Amino acid sequence: MEVEGKLSIHSTSKEEKGEVIHKVCDENEDSQGGSWTTFPFVIATVLGLTVAAGGWGANLIVFLITKFNVKTITATKINNIILGTNNLFPIAGAFIADSFFTTFSVVGAFSFISLLGVIMLTLIATIPSLRPSPCPIGSLITCQAPSKLQYSALYVALSLASLGLGGTRFTIATMGADQFNNPTDQGVFFNWYFVALYMAIVFSGTAIVYIQDNVGWGLGFGICCIANGIGLGVFSLGKRFYKQVKPKGSPFLSIARVLVAAVRKRKMSSRTSTEPDYYYGAGANANAMTDNPPTTSLSFLNCAALKIEDDKQFEGSYGNPWGLCTVEEVEDLKTVIKIMPLWSTGIFVSTPIAIICSLTILQALTMDRHLGPHFEIPAATFLVFTLFSTAICIFIIDRFILLKYKNLTGQTLTSIQRIGIGHIINIMSFAGAALVERRRLGVVRAHSLMNQPGSEVPMSALWLVAPLSVLGLAESFHFPGQVSLCYQEFPKSLRSTSTAMISLLLGIGYYLCTAVTDLVDKTTNWLPDDINQGRLDNVYWMLVVIGVVNFGYYMTCAKVFVSQNQNVVK
Repeated sequence: MEVEGKLSIHSTSKEEKGEVIHKVCDENEDSQGGSWTTFPFVIATVLGLTVAAGGWGANLIVFLITKFNVKTITATKINNIILGTNNLFPIAGAFIADSFFTTFSVVGAFSFISLLGVIMLTLIATIPSLRPSPCPIGSLITCQAPSKLQYSALYVALSLASLGLGGTRFTIATMGADQFNNPTDQGVFFNWYFVALYMAIVFSGTAIVYIQDNVGWGLGFGICCIANGIGLGVFSLGKRFYKQVKPKGSPFLSIARVLVAAVRKRKMSSRTSTEPDYYYGAGANANAMTDNPPTTSLSFLNCAALKIEDDKQFEGSYGNPWGLCTVEEVEDLKTVIKIMPLWSTGIFVSTPIAIICSLTILQALTMDRHLGPHFEIPAATFLVFTLFSTAICIFIIDRFILLKYKNLTGQTLTSIQRIGIGHIINIMSFAGAALVERRRLGVVRAHSLMNQPGSEVPMSALWLVAPLSVLGLAESFHFPGQVSLCYQEFPKSLRSTSTAMISLLLGIGYYLCTAVTDLVDKTTNWLPDDINQGRLDNVYWMLVVIGVVNFGYYMTCAKVFVSQNQNVVK
C-alpha cells in the first residue's frame, strides 16, 4: 500500500507534488504516526474485544435460564435490553470521542471497563454463592430465585461489559480509519475491520458457546477475559505508533444548536418588517448569500440563522453559536429531518428480527440439536446461520446480482429499492418461522409433551436454519441499503453520524422488542414459560402483519421522499 502511494506521488506534476508534500508536512506537525504500521495493533484489538463481547453476549439467554433460574421469557427480555444497550452506547462513545477526548483514550478506557465486566461474569460463573442453587430446566417453577445481591452482581457485570462494548466497537473503527490519509486505504481498512469483526463473532458464537454449554461457564467466560486482556494489551503496545487526532466537536452539537436557536427565535421572523438577513458564516461572500438562500421547506428552522441585534458581539461580528447558526447548519438539519421517516421504517424491521432471534434460542433448547451420536449444537449457535447467510448473500449480490440487474435493465439497483426488497424478504422469513413453529407444536401434541417441561421434542433443530437463512438474505439487502441511503443523503458534515444511525436503529429495535414481548406476555397466553404450552406461531404471524403494515408505511415514505442523490432515486 505504501509503495503504491509513493508511485502515485511520482506520477503527479510538480505543483501537485508540492501540495501533497505540504499537506503531509502539515499532518505530521499535527500528529505523528499512523499508516499501515498501526494496522496489526488495531485489528488484533478488534479481534480480542469482539471475541470477548461475543462470548458473553451470544449465550446470555442460556446462562440466565440455566445458571440464574430466570424464566425463559424474562431471560429474553433481559437479553434484548442488553443488546439494545450495546447498540445505543456506541452513539455515546462516538460523542465523547468527537467532543472531549481522543479516540485512543476512549477505546483504552472502555476496553478496561469491558475487562472489569467480563471478570465479574467469570467470578459469578465460578463462585457458587454469587448464583442461586442449581435447578433443572424442567422444574423452574420450584427453583430458587436469585437474591438481591446476586441480581445486583449480575446487573453490575452486564452493565460494565455492555458499556465497554459500546464505547469501543465503532470508536476503534473510526480510530483505525483516522490512521490513513488516503480514502482508498481507509476503504481497505474498513473491509478488513468487518472481516475481523465477523470472524470473531463466528468464533465466539461457536467455539466459546460450545465450551460454555459442554465444558463449563467459568472456562468460557475466562477465555473472554483472556481475549479482552490481550486486546487491551496489544492496543496499549501500539500507542507510540498511533496518529492522535484531536477532538473536533460532535455533529450532534450542531443539530442541538440549530434546534435551540430556532426555539429561541421562533417569533422573530414574523416581527421582521424588512427582508430577513441570514447568517452564512464569518467571511461569507455576497455570491454565497445570493446563490444559497434558506429553502422554504421546514421554514420554522430558518429563524435559527436569522441575524438580530442581540446576536452581535463586538465590532459588529456575530459569534454566539447557541443563538445564531449558519444557513448551512440549518439546511443540514432539514436534510436529516426529511430522511427520518424513511429511516424510521427500519425500526419496525429490527424489532421483529430481535424477537425472532430471541425466540429461536428458546425453540432450539426444546429440539433435537444432535449432529451424530456425540455432538450437540449449542442453542445460541443457531443464530450464526443468519450471519453466514448475510455474509454469503452480500457477496453474491455485489458480485453477481447487481451486475446482472444492470446488464438487463441498464440501471443500478438503488438504495431505496434494496431496502424495499429487504422488507419483502423479511416478511417471508417471519412466515417461514411461523410454519416451522406450527410443525414443532404439531410434533409436541403428537407425542403428548405439552405437560412435560424440559422434554426434548423429537424434531431436528436444523428446521430452524431455513427461516434464519432467509432472514440473513433479507438483512443482506436491507441493512447495506440503509447504510448507503443514510451515507448518500446525510450532509457531508454529518457523514460520520450517518453510519451510527444504523446502530441506533438496532438499539431502538431491541428495546421495542422487549416492550412487544412484554405486551404479548401480559395480554395473551402465547408466551408461557414452557413454550410447548404456548403459541409461538401466533407471535410469528403477528410479526408478519407488522411487517406488511410497515412495508406499506415504507412505500408511502419512499414515494414522497425527494432524494438529493441519483443513486437513491426510486
